Amino acid sequence: MAEMNPALRLQRALLGWTLLGALSWVGLPWYFLQDMPLWQAMPGVWGGADTAGGVVQALQHGRVWLWSAGAGLLLCLMGLSGQHAARAQGGWLLLGSVVGLLGVLLSGFAIGATGWAFAALETAWGPLPTGQFGMGWGAAGVLLSLWVLFGAALARLGAFRGDVFVAAAVVVCAALLGLFVVYPVLRSLVAAWVDDAGEFAWVHLLQRVATERVWGLGCLHSAGRCGVAWNTLWLALITATGTTLLGTLMALWAVRGGTRLAKPLNVLAMLPMITPPFVVGLGLILLFGRAGLFNQALEWAWGIAPTRWFYGVLGIWLAQMFAFTPIAFMIMRGVVQGVSPSMEEAAQTLRASRMQTFWTVTLPLLKPGLANAFLVGFIESMADFGNPIIVGGQFAVLSTEIFFAIVGAALDPGMAAALALVLTGFALAVFFAQRRVLAGSSFTTVSGKGDAGVSMPLPTPVLRVCRSVAGPWLLFTLVVYVFAFAGGFVQTWGRDFTFTLAHFKTAFDVQQGTQGWVFAGTAWKSLFTTLTLSAMAAPMCAGVGLLMAWLLARTEFRGKSAFEFSALLTFAIPGTVLGVSYILAFNVPPVELTGTGLVIVLCFVFRNLPVGVRAGTAAFKQLDRSLDEASQMLRASTLTTLRRVVLPLLKPALVTALVYSFVRSMTTVSAVIFLVTAQYELATTYIIGRVGNGDYGVALAYCTVLMVLMSVITWGIQKTVGERQLGRRASAPLTPV
Repeated sequence: MAEMNPALRLQRALLGWTLLGALSWVGLPWYFLQDMPLWQAMPGVWGGADTAGGVVQALQHGRVWLWSAGAGLLLCLMGLSGQHAARAQGGWLLLGSVVGLLGVLLSGFAIGATGWAFAALETAWGPLPTGQFGMGWGAAGVLLSLWVLFGAALARLGAFRGDVFVAAAVVVCAALLGLFVVYPVLRSLVAAWVDDAGEFAWVHLLQRVATERVWGLGCLHSAGRCGVAWNTLWLALITATGTTLLGTLMALWAVRGGTRLAKPLNVLAMLPMITPPFVVGLGLILLFGRAGLFNQALEWAWGIAPTRWFYGVLGIWLAQMFAFTPIAFMIMRGVVQGVSPSMEEAAQTLRASRMQTFWTVTLPLLKPGLANAFLVGFIESMADFGNPIIVGGQFAVLSTEIFFAIVGAALDPGMAAALALVLTGFALAVFFAQRRVLAGSSFTTVSGKGDAGVSMPLPTPVLRVCRSVAGPWLLFTLVVYVFAFAGGFVQTWGRDFTFTLAHFKTAFDVQQGTQGWVFAGTAWKSLFTTLTLSAMAAPMCAGVGLLMAWLLARTEFRGKSAFEFSALLTFAIPGTVLGVSYILAFNVPPVELTGTGLVIVLCFVFRNLPVGVRAGTAAFKQLDRSLDEASQMLRASTLTTLRRVVLPLLKPALVTALVYSFVRSMTTVSAVIFLVTAQYELATTYIIGRVGNGDYGVALAYCTVLMVLMSVITWGIQKTVGERQLGRRASAPLTPV
């Protein structure tokens, strides 16, 4: 009887998924209602054409194609109701799930709001008496059930080693990646070939991309300007090179320099996470803008009139260097910490000097970190929207050009898609180049064996370089952040430095009225909206990311490489491109989400998904497979093993993914700048609006509140997770030689 329990549990679980699909088809609104919450729409499930469930839509409102969902679920129920063998049951489930999925998905893409979505279908089948809107909660429930049953069918037919949970998890995760990552990106890239009439042709892409505005080289041979593509590429290259160099020097100084500045450097590493991406740009404006202290000092000392010399490529580069160098430092700090002291001791035992050991052993082992830091700096620079829009002046880059193509006077989504194609090409080229450089090389230095060696102190010349370069830069960074912080506490920067809290009152005023306390400040709505949407996105991002990491680290299945590439795709694609993709993909049926808070949440989730995947993958590499195998030998199911054994050991990775996704959702701007509306305004878009109006005081006051809020959250996570311990002895204090 005990041997039958797993089979009975599986049978009941599959029956439950089938019934969930049936209830969604019958009892939930089939189409998405943007202006009506679900609880208000429920009374109309059996009536109106807008709120009715799938069965009523098919019976009363002429949408007969929705019978396919019911037919597929009925076939699945027939396979589960009889005493079928495993393969026979798998056949029924496969037939039912395929019938339901094909019917719902094909009709969803083929039929739009006014009828057929393609002229060829209308010519072949004639006009439809009615169309359909974007899929809603009923369709989502049916599709989820059918995808789970499809995975179960594959497992019952012998795939995935017969493990139904693994099969269903792979299928559902692949469907999510296909719908919210691959489909939007492909939709935006395909739009580059389409003209205003919907016709495809290469000439449309060439007309949009092959222009002087994009590829011009006038800056090389005349007083003209280079195209935005060359501007973006050049800026990304110099930013990635500079941030990688500075981040490496800071990491070497902090880890191997015997300095007491290790903790301040670690605090500096967290600043890009807890601040909006344009805070540094605002701080630099207070220093070098027309009303900045530097220009005022020049005018006072030598009578030089203030100009806008800072705005342009120099301003963007400086802002990006300040903003992204700490990210490179975080990457390189972990890599430097992971270099095995035993390898360096072996080199010195062979009478190599400290300098020889550094160049021949230590530095080559930093190669993967250098490549990753360069890739992150390159992609962050290209995806950066806040700094170019604030300090770019007349220096245009692809991210700002895409923005103005969408929201500017000349509305041209096709042009935005074409520019997004160029931006994606640059990012993917560097992404694949990095993987090719590191392919076939092993940089493993931390194994299961003990390693109690003492890390080699930096050679004196290298230490001097670190101090002379990273030291002043660190001080300058602190000055910029101090000015950005102080800007919210003065009346008018450059003219009236009187201390005031008026900017905070404008943004976050609270008054007592007849109905009680009222949040009267203009920023409260955007802050509450951002907190709510970020809190919704964070657990989804962490959960899905760690599940995908487990599938990649612990299971084998066909298409695993494509699955992994799709999961990490949004890391290689700039946020601006993802925002354009969501606009183009989810503005029309079958998934019609534009203008809702849900599309912002989904953008948060899948934009930050690679963080959860990478954090989980790194954690799984530290867990021996024998833990999983021991649980399974005790006849625990895969789900039980994951829930009772693996998940408790992943708490640090889970908390890290939760906090990172929450903080990045709070401070992101490039990916959601196209998705916000008056109803769903976010903190970063509010700040950009204030900057556009020249109200720097309120913008900086809001930035200060966000910085304090994010600092509290990151401090909490650091206290909860703690530092990694590798069981090494502390090195002796450094004595220069």
